[in-house]
Amino acid sequence: MTILDVKDVKKTYTGRFGGNQVQALKGVTFTVEAGEYVAIMGESGSGKTTLLNILAALDKPTGGSVLLDGKNLSEVKDGELASFRRENLGFVFQEFNLLDTFSLKDNILLPLVLSGKGVAEMNERLTPVADALGIADILNKFPYEVSGGQKQRAAAARALITDPKLILADEPTGSLDSQSSSDLLRVFEKMNRAGQTILMVTHSTDAASHAGRVLFIRDGVVFHQIYRGACTNEALYQKISDTLTMLRKGGEAQ
Repeated sequence: MTILDVKDVKKTYTGRFGGNQVQALKGVTFTVEAGEYVAIMGESGSGKTTLLNILAALDKPTGGSVLLDGKNLSEVKDGELASFRRENLGFVFQEFNLLDTFSLKDNILLPLVLSGKGVAEMNERLTPVADALGIADILNKFPYEVSGGQKQRAAAARALITDPKLILADEPTGSLDSQSSSDLLRVFEKMNRAGQTILMVTHSTDAASHAGRVLFIRDGVVFHQIYRGACTNEALYQKISDTLTMLRKGGEAQ
């Protein structure tokens, strides 16, 4: 079943007073099936961030459409966007975006609090998520008391707690050391094996090599994609590296 359907999405930014126009996205088209783990890669300025903002319903496309589980994001009313995101999307950011004045537990439960869930339901949802991510013993600590890897696990728990249709991860390993990055990527793999659909934007070849499919964006369009198939992480890593080298040289991927 298709969970995300991106059709010919375009985004043009116009300068002040109607001046210069910059076409950040020129017609991006792809789909994501329920249960997929997809990575999006591309050079700086390729349109990755613009695309992510549109998929997160933080921005609207100039043309084309984005359907999440059949719902056109452009048709969601401005006053309903916040609740729509809470109910359908989970977010994992590079900088964690945790509140230092809240414990990890309170940070994780915040989306449920904002949705008006009861205490019993919140605790019922929290226990399996915290156990799965290995943070049950640090829930009462504050973000400044734990490591970067533990913060990112808490951020992943916050994304999972609402049982979202899609998790959007923006450079999730960007602020982590190599060991914490490896730990988080294993968590993502575990989440995906449990059925969670994940779309991750990353510069990291290592992070992308854990996905089931990798999309490459160049000059505002999807230029190429790689399916994992029977590849090991190591073999997929090499394929991604070769494609990125080709992108930098301006050639055509094989």
